[in-house]
Amino acid sequence: MSATATDGAGTNGPPPSAFEPAEAIWTGETDDILICQAVRDETHDVKTFVLAPAEPGRFRYQPGQFMTYAFEIGGETIYRCYTISSAPTRPDRIALTVKRVPGGPVSNWLHDSFKPGMRLRAAGPMGDFTSSAHPAAKYLFLSGGSGITPVMSMARTFHDLGREEDVTFIHSARSPADIIFREELEAMARVNPAFRFVPIVQNVGPLAPSTGLRGFLTREILDLVAPDFREREVFVCGPTPYMAAVREMLAAAGYDMARYHDESFNFETLSASEQSEAVEAEEQLESEAEAPVKTYKVEFSKTRRTIDVPADMTVLEAAKRAGMRLPSSCSQGLCGTCKSKKVSGTVEMDHKGGIRQREIDAGMVLLCCSKPTSDLVVER
Repeated sequence: MSATATDGAGTNGPPPSAFEPAEAIWTGETDDILICQAVRDETHDVKTFVLAPAEPGRFRYQPGQFMTYAFEIGGETIYRCYTISSAPTRPDRIALTVKRVPGGPVSNWLHDSFKPGMRLRAAGPMGDFTSSAHPAAKYLFLSGGSGITPVMSMARTFHDLGREEDVTFIHSARSPADIIFREELEAMARVNPAFRFVPIVQNVGPLAPSTGLRGFLTREILDLVAPDFREREVFVCGPTPYMAAVREMLAAAGYDMARYHDESFNFETLSASEQSEAVEAEEQLESEAEAPVKTYKVEFSKTRRTIDVPADMTVLEAAKRAGMRLPSSCSQGLCGTCKSKKVSGTVEMDHKGGIRQREIDAGMVLLCCSKPTSDLVVER
């Protein structure tokens, strides 16, 4: 869990580009490893963790869906479901946004220990809490605390697509300093007149003044900021008491509850289909953990370095993580920059035209797309 990504640009080729779009679709069934790319502070107790696949791939999901993650903490595997807070319109990365919970083993470990370069396992995406399944002329998003993440994914998707959806987004927080994604949501509201962001805070103070609404979401506030709420498709996420209060308020107001959708990560309150998906995801991750990946020795004859390379990782990627600087560029088997002589051993190579058959017959391989199937000796 402490592997660190290292720049492996070689001296004989151009450095890798800042963005190399992947063609394959990521799926946890074939590659469940995700690597942390960045950690961002959202508030004093909320962080966002940006993740990328270990092998090049793009994520495909619906805004509002969640993933099941396997966290290795203190010698124990702990499973948790977290919403994808990023938008599927930016498919090369996903993000989970996590609030630190006092005494919470996973949230505290993430905040204190999970750093760029570290890895975790994931399965999904899953869940039916998504605006994609309920197209509407107008939406009302209601969120409390860290329950903002699934509706934020929906808002980001609308924004990226430039569709200027009619959305009223009401978010409840403890104080102005606890409003997650505030600046981004305010920016969305500035450029789209049909998007309204309305924060409600419980407490203010000298260091956290507020000119907005204070207190809790009430029927009076709802009538004030969204008088047409009965015409809107409603999505709600937050603490269980918050969602219960919202549901009761809307039902009492005569809202058509067939157009009401909520999400919770208390397992008992998930829908039957989401419970089934979450259980299947945990079983998948457990079965994969029980079958450890075989590791092979790869010796580089010129530099006299020997590294361990898992069977599911390319030789180039393993060399980068070991701190070696090997010539490379495209990392997809296209350019041939990493072409090397295989002295002994066998590999599984999935290239995209960067090597000729006669070179393969002569024992050459592309390290960027070659995974070991035995111990190797490479002339580097």
